[in-house]
Amino acid sequence: MTSDETPSYSSVQNALSPARDRIAAIDTLRGVAVLGILAMNIQSFAMIGAAYFFPTAYGDLTGANFVVWLLSAVLAHRKFMTIFSLLFGAGLILQWQRAEEAGRPLAGFWYRRMFWLLVIGLVHAYVFWLGDILVPYALCGFLIYLMRRLPTGWLVIIGVLMLAIGSGLSVMAGLSAPHWPPEALAEFVADWQPSAEKVAEELAAMRGGWLAQNQVRLPGSLFMQTFVFLFSSLWRVGGCMLLGMALMKGGYLTGEKPRAYITWIVLAIVVGLPVSLLGVRSDFAHDWEPVYAFFLGAQYGYWASLPVAFGWMGLVLLACRGDWLPALRRRLTAVGRTALSCYLLQTVLCTTLFYGHGFGQFGHVSRVGQAGVTLAIWVFLLWLAPWWLSRFRFGPAEWLWRTLSYRQRQPLRR
Repeated sequence: MTSDETPSYSSVQNALSPARDRIAAIDTLRGVAVLGILAMNIQSFAMIGAAYFFPTAYGDLTGANFVVWLLSAVLAHRKFMTIFSLLFGAGLILQWQRAEEAGRPLAGFWYRRMFWLLVIGLVHAYVFWLGDILVPYALCGFLIYLMRRLPTGWLVIIGVLMLAIGSGLSVMAGLSAPHWPPEALAEFVADWQPSAEKVAEELAAMRGGWLAQNQVRLPGSLFMQTFVFLFSSLWRVGGCMLLGMALMKGGYLTGEKPRAYITWIVLAIVVGLPVSLLGVRSDFAHDWEPVYAFFLGAQYGYWASLPVAFGWMGLVLLACRGDWLPALRRRLTAVGRTALSCYLLQTVLCTTLFYGHGFGQFGHVSRVGQAGVTLAIWVFLLWLAPWWLSRFRFGPAEWLWRTLSYRQRQPLRR
């Protein structure tokens, strides 16, 4: 059998046995990431789209609401998605190394896995929520498999280069804005500083039934998966995945590099957080002017998110190595093992609460209230995930994904 042939179910099953191949620290990190992502996504679920990038576009931004927004912007925005992307790349290397050790091919299984992740993501985006990340993850997953054999140094170089391309495209767009056609510039500004009429239209759509919501969801999802993917997500997500592959090859994600973890935490505190705060200050100094804030001011957070994300990872990996908070870590590990199910369940819970087919609270909940919802969902998932795994082998979405990828029904009950 050649390396390009599709592996049989039994060969892949033996090479990638979930019981023997799981690394608890990676699962714990994944659990932290999937919970942390909600700290930012909650704004997209609860408020008009412009408010995600431009906090002055909608809602109160004073007092406690400002504090909640600032903490999410500095500590969460892009940070947990970065961790998730790093772990996705690390997961590829882990699966490939185990398959190589067993003398089994992985290509056919991996591409089936990415295809079905793409399908799940498309359903998620077009039926539930336009903020889906599974589609860009699947598309980037098709590409990064081709680079799995590269040395660690080359993975780092290409990963950073991809991140720089994404940043460069944004900077060029911002600098070229004065030369845009006037109607294009006016449309861009209107999208991110919507009029009262446009705000009312979006509120009415999302507080309406599922069909009414499609006025926002369908064009938004298409835009995210075409223009935004080619302009931003490909470079950001793909670059982080390559860095994650390098981290896995270098042995940094198994809890055995305490000095590196301390360095990551120091860089987060000394570099990442100050630069993030500088970006916030810069955007307010420019009064959140759309072209500046979206393309140029965003560069502070774009790059600062990397050391902050590494700081989060260093903290979690030190906790795993030192056996800190074992009860919490066990619950976070369970969330990480059911990350896809937890991610999708977050969408179901939030759309039910905020959208018109449920309780219709879209636009009614302040940022402080959104933080309360986020905390409640965290507590619920930290209870639900270990309860589920005490009875079943996989999360329901993981079970479906594995069954489709292996082309054979997987055992579910323990």
